[in-house]
Amino acid sequence: MSKHILVTSALPYANGSIHLGHILEAVQTDIWVRFQKLIGNECYFFCADDTHGTPIMIAAKKAGKTPESMIEEVQKEHYKDLTSFGVEYDNYYTTNSEENRKFSESIYLTLKKNGHIVARNIEQSYCEHDKMFLPDRFIKGTCPKCGAKDQYGDSCEVCGSSYSPKDLKDSYCSICGTTPVLKESKHLFFKLQDFQNQLKTWMEEGNRLNEGAQKKLQEWFTSGLQEWDISRDGPYFGFAIPEEENKYFYVWLDAPIGYMASSLNHLKDEKKFNEFWKEGKGEIVHFIGKDILYFHGLFWPAMLMGSGYKAPSQLNVHGFLTVNGEKMSKSRGTFINASTFAKHLDIEHFRFYMACRLGSGMEDVDISFDDFVSRVNSDLIGNLVNLVSRVSTSILDKMDRKLGTLSSEGKSIVTELLGKETEIREAYESRNYSKVMREITGLGDKVNKYVNDYAPWVLIKTDVEKAREVVTTSLNCAKILFTYLAPVTPKITQSIAELFQVPNLSFLNLSETIENKTLGPYQMLSKRVEEKNISLMISETKEAFEKANPSPTKQEPTKSNTNEPKVGTVSEDGFITIDELSKVELRVGLIKEANPVEGADKLLFVKVDLGEKGIKNVFAGIKASYTAEELVGKKVVVVANLKPRQMKFGLSEAMLLASGKEKTLSLFVPDRDANPGDLLK
Repeated sequence: MSKHILVTSALPYANGSIHLGHILEAVQTDIWVRFQKLIGNECYFFCADDTHGTPIMIAAKKAGKTPESMIEEVQKEHYKDLTSFGVEYDNYYTTNSEENRKFSESIYLTLKKNGHIVARNIEQSYCEHDKMFLPDRFIKGTCPKCGAKDQYGDSCEVCGSSYSPKDLKDSYCSICGTTPVLKESKHLFFKLQDFQNQLKTWMEEGNRLNEGAQKKLQEWFTSGLQEWDISRDGPYFGFAIPEEENKYFYVWLDAPIGYMASSLNHLKDEKKFNEFWKEGKGEIVHFIGKDILYFHGLFWPAMLMGSGYKAPSQLNVHGFLTVNGEKMSKSRGTFINASTFAKHLDIEHFRFYMACRLGSGMEDVDISFDDFVSRVNSDLIGNLVNLVSRVSTSILDKMDRKLGTLSSEGKSIVTELLGKETEIREAYESRNYSKVMREITGLGDKVNKYVNDYAPWVLIKTDVEKAREVVTTSLNCAKILFTYLAPVTPKITQSIAELFQVPNLSFLNLSETIENKTLGPYQMLSKRVEEKNISLMISETKEAFEKANPSPTKQEPTKSNTNEPKVGTVSEDGFITIDELSKVELRVGLIKEANPVEGADKLLFVKVDLGEKGIKNVFAGIKASYTAEELVGKKVVVVANLKPRQMKFGLSEAMLLASGKEKTLSLFVPDRDANPGDLLK
């Protein structure tokens, strides 16, 4: 029986352009949705722009626009960029909708009626100049822990500490620069702790969460669930809270409710809507990044539980996108907007490469552009696309473009490929796309060997019918391979369907062969990646950043700054400042794998788990003091933010700390219990 599935991806915030980080999630979701549809399931894909909050209000004011007109423009841009990557939504909506307002009000009033809302006064930072309470991100100042300047009101980007805005030193309003004052205001809180037992049961049921996400949620249960502030004072762009004066729903309350609004806006039918959201007759599946797990894994299901709706069936959590082993950077030209990528490169190449890199966990996903070029040109173009082009162009023309019948050998190869269907289906279902890609390219290698062994371009000179037999087998194999690949490269797959003169390639017609049939004309499926286009894309991104952030005019050193030590150097007295020290990010790492490096006398290759920072590859010169076997399972101290270095044997992304001489090295290890990723302070 076919399943009924409602799928969402996280809502892009309407205060910036779509970048490759957004595209990673949109593509991951789209591949899964396309797969569900290709196996015959009823599957809807809903999303929307997240449009409320102070940042939107401030940005619109600066641009001289109303918030409504600004978010309308941004939504059109977002939709254009997302769909340009082949992402196919059933509905892409907005959280600033009448459906969303009604759902937000009814859910809140039900929670209030059931005793899950409490009111109390809290002290907040208030800007006398702008006449508004300031969200944490609109307060800046000096970090109370490490002394770093220009840090946000809730956390320090230098040392990673969290704190209250009241603890920030020399704080100022980031809008106007005025020093804020403390003022009391009534706020409304959702009693999350009321749902502790229900959430724990929900979290542990079935395959609702991957292991990493479940462990992370468990940490919050261990420390105890806290009440959640769901109100904001006006002025605020959002929905007014009923039965209150000058109070608005915090953006994170109505943002996930946008999933419901988008689905009702598309389905129109309340009966169909209720089958998913109230009766549980269909599955609700969310795709999100690990940075918003707190909201989607705790608050959102609790809100649904407390207001008579069904909690999500699955929460699929992925990691961050990094480029060449580092966090995306505008100054380095690697914080790449979707439109810039699409201008210079083929979007199906991005989809293919992401599929090669994506597993079912929430590890970070890295784009190495060297690997991108190699993987696309070798596996997609050289292996799979080339399999079709080499036997369906001039050689097929010489046979009047007509296929023959499958020989017993051909049927055997086709049967071998069909034998992988269950394994590939299971890998798609569990979002282990990298396994799917390995299976497909491995099968492609086998078929290409068959083609090379027979060399039909030579065979046709002496035995046309034998050559036709080889081409028929090759293209029937290609039909299976590109059906397997269809969720990832829909455009290429559709071109192959047109070549075969069939409406589409689907898992439902996977075993149907193409024999004794005249094929359509061959059209180029895809071209190789050219490295110059990557350079142009990075240069354009870099130039856009430099234009928006011009460097200050250089001035001659004055008496007041001539003697200041340079960053990264030691002053004459032999000391460094706390600011300089705070730039070194030392974290606890758990060594997951260790292996000798072929051709290297001193190096061991280790994979170090840094918790939420992901797994880093390290080439460490410790072979004289440690064996690979004794390193596995050891907790060590790692310099986590060291710039990755391309070595002869591969990319080294971090550094292990050790003392002593070459043959008596001693790795630094935590004295007491410590978790991977813990920051050393």
